[in-house]
Amino acid sequence: MRLSRVLEQQVAVFGESGSGKTVLLSSFYGATQEPQYLQKSLFHVIADDIGQGARLHRNYLGMRDSARVPAATKFSATSYSFSVRLKDGADASTKARPFDALRLVWHDYPGEWFEQEVSGPEEAQRRTDTFRSLLGSDVALLLVDGQRLLDNAGEEERYLKSLFGNLRNGLLSLKDELLSDGRPLVEFPRIWIMALSKSDLLPAMTVYTFRDLLVEKACDDIDELRKVLAGLVEASDALSVGEDFVLLSSAKFEANRITVTERVGLELLLPLAAMLPFERHVRWAQAKQIPGKVAENLLSGAGALAIALIGRKVKLPGPVGQLLSGIGPGLVNEAARLAGDKLTKANADAMSRKEYLTATLTGFRLDLDRGEEEQILLRSRR
Repeated sequence: MRLSRVLEQQVAVFGESGSGKTVLLSSFYGATQEPQYLQKSLFHVIADDIGQGARLHRNYLGMRDSARVPAATKFSATSYSFSVRLKDGADASTKARPFDALRLVWHDYPGEWFEQEVSGPEEAQRRTDTFRSLLGSDVALLLVDGQRLLDNAGEEERYLKSLFGNLRNGLLSLKDELLSDGRPLVEFPRIWIMALSKSDLLPAMTVYTFRDLLVEKACDDIDELRKVLAGLVEASDALSVGEDFVLLSSAKFEANRITVTERVGLELLLPLAAMLPFERHVRWAQAKQIPGKVAENLLSGAGALAIALIGRKVKLPGPVGQLLSGIGPGLVNEAARLAGDKLTKANADAMSRKEYLTATLTGFRLDLDRGEEEQILLRSRR
């Protein structure tokens, strides 16, 4: 998390070719541009690159109006940046806010680089550079393709062993390039969420049956992947691989029709990016699982989020970059513990006071709780 007037959260998305990364992102962004979303939401989701936003919106409209699935991208390593900005008139006193907007950066890592050898030194360097660009991500989504599970029904381990094995071997091939002088990385995605894409194809599957399938069919493979990731990162106790699960579906796909309003889990992408790292990093810090240098990196934006979550008026000690000097761990822990009825009340109070930054962030945490109630999200308790 980087602290400024914009609080940036990054998500790295991994999945084999055809697993639905482009469709997911197009459906996520396109839905935020619909009139009904704009009317009920407290914020706007704005593509920082106008051209990228237009292409994603075109993909979405093609699905909605013409049942046209976006063309597959091959070897396309693209990062997409979206700003989540409060609507005009929100929070009369902007000076009291620790930040004005949340930025989500979505890194799409080409699945082909985990499935086949690179063509030569130039592509190998591009692959390494692309991976380095996503090292600032707090969260990684690893897509498990629902269609491939369906194709291998009864023998799902054949697909899953290939998926996790390719990712593991791909990471091992990058290790020497990523680790300068063999030193483990401080900045690295530490929360690896198992995400079932195309979950509409498996309507009877809940997040619990998805978890149980992975544990039964690929427990050892996930553990081997975890060991490889632990070998790349400093303070490997502060690493969660295969402990969080989510169901995702971009739309309901039928012959000659794509119903984009029937989506699963996409409304959780912003809450997962914004709030899951805060919850997890504070918990790890409380359990003393993070050494100093790593804690400084992981908790760099925790104070700003804590102030925004609680809605407390705090006199800022000069530039926003100095904000944490005036915030003790007590406030951060208080914000992290906000849950249940207290969280619901904090959200309602913020709405009544028109403190929309607090209302948005507490709403994100309520969204995560609702996702668990609906059995489309399962968060680690560690």
